[in-house]
Amino acid sequence: MRIKSLIAFAALFGALSGPAVAQEASPPRLVVVVVVDQFSANLFNQYRSRWTGGLHRLAEEGLVSINGYQTHGLTETCPGHSTVLTGAHPAQTGIPSNDWVDPATGKEVYCLAAPRNTLAHGRVTDNGPVGPDNIRAESLGDWMKAQKPGDRVFAVSGKDRGAINLAGHRPDGVFWFTDDFGLTTYVEPGQSAEARLAPVAAFNQAFRIRQQARTSSWWTGAETDCQALSGDWTINGQTFRSRVPPARDAFDNSPALDEETLAAATYLIDTQHLGQGRGTDLLGVSLSTTDRVGHAYGTQGPEMCEQMHRLDRALGTFLDRVAQIPGGALVVLTADHGGSDFVERIAARGYPHAHRIDNAPLSAVNDRLRDQFHLADSPLHSASSGLIVADKDDKALPAPLRDQVIDAALPLLRALPDIVFVEARDRLLQDPMPDTRNPEMLTVRERMRLSAVAERSADIIMIRAQNATGGGRVGGNIAGHGTPWDYDRRVPIVFWTPGAQAQERFLPIRTIDIAPTLAAVLGLSTPSLEGRAIPLWPEADAAPPEPGR
Repeated sequence: MRIKSLIAFAALFGALSGPAVAQEASPPRLVVVVVVDQFSANLFNQYRSRWTGGLHRLAEEGLVSINGYQTHGLTETCPGHSTVLTGAHPAQTGIPSNDWVDPATGKEVYCLAAPRNTLAHGRVTDNGPVGPDNIRAESLGDWMKAQKPGDRVFAVSGKDRGAINLAGHRPDGVFWFTDDFGLTTYVEPGQSAEARLAPVAAFNQAFRIRQQARTSSWWTGAETDCQALSGDWTINGQTFRSRVPPARDAFDNSPALDEETLAAATYLIDTQHLGQGRGTDLLGVSLSTTDRVGHAYGTQGPEMCEQMHRLDRALGTFLDRVAQIPGGALVVLTADHGGSDFVERIAARGYPHAHRIDNAPLSAVNDRLRDQFHLADSPLHSASSGLIVADKDDKALPAPLRDQVIDAALPLLRALPDIVFVEARDRLLQDPMPDTRNPEMLTVRERMRLSAVAERSADIIMIRAQNATGGGRVGGNIAGHGTPWDYDRRVPIVFWTPGAQAQERFLPIRTIDIAPTLAAVLGLSTPSLEGRAIPLWPEADAAPPEPGR
């Protein structure tokens, strides 16, 4: 799709009568893209009536698509974020999962690993040296910098993969929180760590003072509707006490992380004077707490309840600031993926099919393959998107043995309980890319094709039945996401600008439609994209249809 026309910002509010036409007008001075990690459409709808702050404002004043979709099947943070501002599926961004195994070395590779870089805070923490190198698609920020060099691009998050994916390859600043420091960033060869951190140096100093002065819990327990959700659950023989504050009372696992991320976003607006230049600035904001709460405590307890209320209030304060941008601002809110509750609570609430799976059948498959091919070690190893076929050091088996093991494994794996889809990655890659304009109609195979990347995806793609999960440890992760099922794929997509007419749209749109939509608003040319530009509010003042038409 080649977007050539400049859609006037005023046209968003219905200033055009009839079809939009190309005309010179000022686009918004600031575009803010907010991605709430693990914010499913189910969660959005569940709490929608309870919000009073920023989420209420977006839901009641914005253009709300209640059937937004991440189209692909492996619904994790890194691939989900990679779709939002590229207009491309993970199969095209080159980011199939949060990490993968290098078949030559057997080493795990983080999705945004960049060994040539260093981290600005001077330590190797979190995911090590990172950067945008592994992302194979350009994004909205890259188009802005190439076509309008005066435009500025910043991003901030609780996670490196949240910030970097939104910032693209050539941002003016990209920051995320790291333990005992504040906001950090990556430093490329020839760059200065001090210069890279300069935009947030004062913020970090004040942040550390706030952290050191903290004496109370990171949780308030003040939401009356949340306390009623408390309870005790048995998970893999351990007792999980679902209550606020939780047993692990840490900043990076609490609503305070999102509050500080939004404070940092506001700081960048103020100190970098975003939205106050002649062009348009882009600010990406990825909010990580909903994901961390969902993993550690599930989505239906008092922990997520408090997170939803506090996120709503923090976004309210942030939107108040955004609404003051003199030249106008356009805000988009979506999610990198959805999520589900832990299976024990799901089962107790009327869905007895939800359960944790037994890994013994997979062990039996490995036993048969070892015997059949006279192998000393099990050839099937778990990976983020399925199974790799490898030796004891996770290095790929040599040809033709690798293909022979895969051929023998497929029927055995398809016969396992709780497994609903199994296919070799290389065979899946032979399928054409599916038409995703009706994302709810995609087959499981098509969803997984949208996630498949040569060399990076697992050798064997394997999908479990709905609400069938493995693992689970109290004090670690007890719930998750990553499946092709709609509770992980459906996400809210909301466009908002002060004064625009509230509107709900029920037909599905995709996260890959966000980037071309924003590019059209900003008058940017794009490469050929899978996503399409969505008209925003064009009919507000449109002339009524002629009689009989």
